Amino acid sequence: MRPGTRVLIVEDDRSIARLVQAHLEHLGFTVLCRYDGISGLEAVADFRPEIVVLDIMLPGLDGVGILKRLRSEGNRVPVIMLTARDTPMDKIHSLDHGADDYLSKPFDVGELMARVRALLRRVEGEEVIRVADLEIDTAAHIVRRGEREIELTAREYELLVFMAKNARRVLSRELLLSRVWDQDFDVGTNVVDVYVGYLRRKIDASEEKCLIHTVRGAGFVLRGD
Repeated sequence: MRPGTRVLIVEDDRSIARLVQAHLEHLGFTVLCRYDGISGLEAVADFRPEIVVLDIMLPGLDGVGILKRLRSEGNRVPVIMLTARDTPMDKIHSLDHGADDYLSKPFDVGELMARVRALLRRVEGEEVIRVADLEIDTAAHIVRRGEREIELTAREYELLVFMAKNARRVLSRELLLSRVWDQDFDVGTNVVDVYVGYLRRKIDASEEKCLIHTVRGAGFVLRGD
């Protein structure tokens, strides 16, 4: 577990949310709490959590609704579901829609912490990112499209990995500047467009199907459908 790993808690019982937050922060996590489904879904885009602790029963939009939305958009952020309804069908329903783990209330906070750590270890152990026939081996820093190996500069590689980890999500120029370059440029800078152009020539070169798309007025997206 890296210090500062971002955890989003979406739980309408504020006392539970604060308790879990305190334990996670004690372990070195960076934690954000939201108390309804709509703001929780928005926080996934804004906060960019590396794991989500998600209650099923939420006002506005329930936890399964959030989970379905995330998975339909290609967001594979690890999700641990919480529910007060301890029935096999609840568990099956959540797991079928893409939950990674499930815990019934009342739960032991120590057990939840252990499950968070275990899930992060599992996810951090995944070394290959795939989008359609594009494959990124993050351990070896090797990129392939089909049978073709692609040579990238360090910055091109960082940009591609970030886009691939956020496949199907439209990424604004401002977000890419802050996450890939880790600094603010002048509003009029075209460095993102330049590097996306470099990537496009290498990734989509002589391929029938383009993976990198420009969304006019919004940014860029990497998708395989």
